[in-house]
Formats: sequence, structure tokens, C-alpha cells
Amino acid sequence: MKILVAGGSGGIGRSFVEEIVRVMPQAEVHATFFRGSPGFENAPEDKHLENSVLWRKADLTDAESVEQLANSVGPIDWIINAVGMLHTSTQMPEKSITQVDADFFHKTMAVNVLSTLFLARYFLNNFKGSDCPRFVALSARVGSIEDNQLGGWYSYRASKAALNMVLKTFSHEWRRKKPDGCVVAMHPGTVDTQLTEPFKKNVPPEKLFSSNHSVHQMLEVIRRLSSGQSGQFLAYDGSSIPW
Repeated sequence: MKILVAGGSGGIGRSFVEEIVRVMPQAEVHATFFRGSPGFENAPEDKHLENSVLWRKADLTDAESVEQLANSVGPIDWIINAVGMLHTSTQMPEKSITQVDADFFHKTMAVNVLSTLFLARYFLNNFKGSDCPRFVALSARVGSIEDNQLGGWYSYRASKAALNMVLKTFSHEWRRKKPDGCVVAMHPGTVDTQLTEPFKKNVPPEKLFSSNHSVHQMLEVIRRLSSGQSGQFLAYDGSSIPW
């Protein structure tokens, strides 16, 4: 079993790497990072993972970088894309249409959508030979058009809705080419990471998960996935979310 965790140096991504290493010790784990730890630019600095994970530097919004990554990793069984962007150090999610900024919108779409598109494109042939192909990308409940009751967050909502459409469309292609495979979008819940840091004061404590708690549940769902579930939008507990 070979697994790639894209965005393995982020809050949820790192927890995925750690949980997979813990509960699936026979798996060969590859993980991507974009920027190294301060003063350690080759890979995230983590002594207890250094012998268990093959770290690979990649810009997942760049086609050439993802193509090189696919060539380096080779045959694969699972891809879990944990890359995501909600805000930057200078720009928060828009509360009003008057706050929409083109550069911020384009960057959000690139990180949240292009990364999955490129991983799906350039790793397509790498799944040949796998008897349990899985392609999972982290989405968000706020990307559900039907579930949108509050508005706001234009760039993030639009990017996650676009991501959902990419995954739904890709699942149809996989159904023809890899009938035993499964493509799903997953909502991790509201997780206590850098991404949610500016907003967690508004989240009831019982609804704010640690990354370890969220990932433990998501990994259990991923391990139980069947080809009949391909093309679904699932929450961390395996329940369905409307598109």
C-alpha cells in the first residue's frame, strides 16, 4: 500500500501522516510540503516521522511541479489532498461582495481547486495496478450550495463548490476507467488549525475538533470506502452532505 498525503505539513495533513503511520505501519507514506520548517528548508522537521515518511517538496498549484511529483512517486494506491486556503496574513474571507479582491479570489481558487485538478490529472496513470484506488480531497460544508444559509466568504465558498464539481466529474471518469476505485470530497468539520484560528472563538467548544480527532474519524471512513460511494460528499463521520 502506497499513500500520498498532499499538504502533509499543514495542520490536518500532518495529522493524516501521523495517523496513517500509526494505524497502517505497513503503508509506504509520501507527503508533500511547500515550505520547510524555519531553518530547515528541505522538509518539515519531525524526528519521530523521519524514518516513516518520504517528504517531497512540491507546489501543487503548478502543473510542472505536480507532474514531476507524479514521476517521482510512481505507482500509488491512495491520494489524500489536505491542501487548503481560507485566508492569508493580509486578507480575511469576504463578509460582503464589496470586499471581493481579484488577486485573493484567484489565489484561493488556485490552492483549493487547481491542486486537486493537477493531482488527478498527473497521477491518473499512477493508479494502474492498484486494487484499492482512493482519491480523497478535503472540501468544506460551506462549499455546499444547498446548505448555504448565511452567505459571505465568497472566494472560499466558490472554490470549495468548484472543488466539489471537479471531484464529482472526476468520479464519473474513474467509474469508466477504474470501476473498483473511489473518489470523494470530505468535510473534516471545524478543526482547530491555523486555517480556523481567527474564527474559532465563534465556534461552540463541542463543535471545534482537534486535528487528531477529525483525522482519526476521516481515516476510518476512507478505509471503509467502497466503489459504490464514489462521487459522494461525505462528512468526517461518513454522513452525506448535499452538494
